[in-house]
Amino acid sequence: MLEFADVSPLRDPVVIAAFEGWNDAGESASAVLEHLRQVWSAELVASLDPEDYYDLQVNRPSVVTVGGERTVRWPSTRLYVARNAPLGRDVVLVHGIEPSVRWRAFCTELLDFCQDQGATLLVTLGGLLADVPHTRPIPVSVTSEDRDLLEQGIAERSTYEGPTGIVGVLGDLAHRRDLPTLSAWAAVPHYAGGPPSPKASLALLGALEELLGCVIDDAEMAEASRAWERGVDELAASDEEVAEYVASLEDAQDTADLPEATGDAIAREFERYLRKRGEDGSPRG
Repeated sequence: MLEFADVSPLRDPVVIAAFEGWNDAGESASAVLEHLRQVWSAELVASLDPEDYYDLQVNRPSVVTVGGERTVRWPSTRLYVARNAPLGRDVVLVHGIEPSVRWRAFCTELLDFCQDQGATLLVTLGGLLADVPHTRPIPVSVTSEDRDLLEQGIAERSTYEGPTGIVGVLGDLAHRRDLPTLSAWAAVPHYAGGPPSPKASLALLGALEELLGCVIDDAEMAEASRAWERGVDELAASDEEVAEYVASLEDAQDTADLPEATGDAIAREFERYLRKRGEDGSPRG
């Protein structure tokens, strides 16, 4: 059951959701939610009762010290509202753990809450391990089943068939409710897939900027991404087999990406660059 405080009316809210677990290679997606919560000063407004959805022997509670007092922190899915997001609309952030049981009931509770708040768009984030090199931009795929979003060229229809996680179930149930839904997934290099994966998180942030038409403060994550890449460079340099494998992935991706170096692709990247800067050419604060 959702336990929530009174929420004053929201402005045309968009929902952004990510879940730890199977959908979250390198913790790339959940790190984006935590980043947005911090940079947008989001306020906790609701949480799900963990005993309804989690096997507590799998997702155990933790003992923590808060304000000098020891307390138990329970695994849960929490909902935050960001009223300071640079979108001209409010944002509901859904940050949680993939549930152990009752997935349809879990999604129903979340979607009921979001639609009661007037949500008009759901964006789900995920990360998957893939054969991609860490030295190149992290690929992000954006898919949807919404006809309008597909016709606008914002997303493509997914061709994936196979096991799915809570992100797939949530997106399917939202689509059946006629709530427009986008799903953005970052491809995390499988040979460097342990958390954290800030370069993949940074790629997801970039995809969100493009999808939502806003600028998101990413300075801290960009620095972490550079440090991560240097660390993986050192790992590859110390192992000849890894270095050769990375080189083969680079060749394969460069060949595959060559057709994408079109005028339209360059124009989209330039537009994103301009959004990052003020009209006078100086970086935005």
